[in-house]
Amino acid sequence: MADEKVKVESQKEKEVEVAVEVKEPPPPDVVQLCRETFQKSAEYLHGELEGTVEDYKLLETLNKITITKYTDMKELTENISKGLQDLNEKYKNLQPYLEQINQIDENVSALEQAAYKLDNYSKRLESKFKALEKR
Repeated sequence: MADEKVKVESQKEKEVEVAVEVKEPPPPDVVQLCRETFQKSAEYLHGELEGTVEDYKLLETLNKITITKYTDMKELTENISKGLQDLNEKYKNLQPYLEQINQIDENVSALEQAAYKLDNYSKRLESKFKALEKR
């Protein structure tokens, strides 16, 4: 009996009518308007894509210029660094001489002070000698 119910159901499924949509041709002006719409949409999208491509080309050019500038700046920085290293090395080599110059300067200052004291002493001695001579 269960088999009979299955057969009845499958026959009912086969008996179901399928509705077919009747298609009427669209009016010619609608077809033309659709074509124009699709054509203009395609032109718009093509223009947008061209704009995007141009933006990317501009970005690529800017990136290349930036890379060149950074490369130049890197080389300049490396040259400055080498120059500073050379200057530091020369300064280290000159350091003993600079210390000697400072020492000489201190000695000259001390000698100058001694010369002033000697000059003052000789002036006092001369004045005492003249005073003794007058007597």
